[in-house]
Amino acid sequence: MTADPEPAARRTVRSYVLRAGRVTAGQQRALAELWPRLGLDRDHRPFDFDAVFGRRAPRTLEIGFGDGELLCEMARAAPERDFIGVEVHEPGIGHCLLLIERLGLTNVRLVRHDAVEVLREQVPPAALDTVNLFFPDPWPKKRHHKRRIVQPEFLRLVASRLKPGGLFHVATDWAPYGEHIAAVASAEPAFEQPPMAPPGRPRTRFERRGERLGHAVYEQAWRRSTGPVG
Repeated sequence: MTADPEPAARRTVRSYVLRAGRVTAGQQRALAELWPRLGLDRDHRPFDFDAVFGRRAPRTLEIGFGDGELLCEMARAAPERDFIGVEVHEPGIGHCLLLIERLGLTNVRLVRHDAVEVLREQVPPAALDTVNLFFPDPWPKKRHHKRRIVQPEFLRLVASRLKPGGLFHVATDWAPYGEHIAAVASAEPAFEQPPMAPPGRPRTRFERRGERLGHAVYEQAWRRSTGPVG
């Protein structure tokens, strides 16, 4: 049995700050009416994804899905896969629920909680085919680097929740953070080296705007090795 790579006592620094955002009337309606069907509540027990989705299928988990635009586009394009989105900000969750409803998606479920705790406590080992981390907060100031989500302990946790051969797919538009991610991932023996070219994905409207402004995107994917996660 794979040991938990990140004991609860060590999880003290958050990679995000909860912001008070405006929840629209539509989002409030979605949170009240759609969450009971599309949300996965926190209860400290591992999820049974086969029971949640009513089938066995390849599964992708996205950490910090924002407004859900990319998550829903990927789910719409791949109905044969199941998608789990993890986010902490209520307006984004409400917006994503509305997108799921509008697109008629049946292969998406959402979790509102800290992604590291969800991975550690509620995602079973080797349960995921892909973990996506797109444009996480880069915490550019040196004194805040400890808040970056990509750290050695985090990568070992991700690797333990991926099936052998599964992918960790990451993108950032902050070059120094991309260099940090590459260095940390290259030092993790649970991921094969060198990294592979990332699979295709839709672009978000924020990403497209950044590209028009000349912002370069660092994007890479690492494959989970077949050996045990230490």
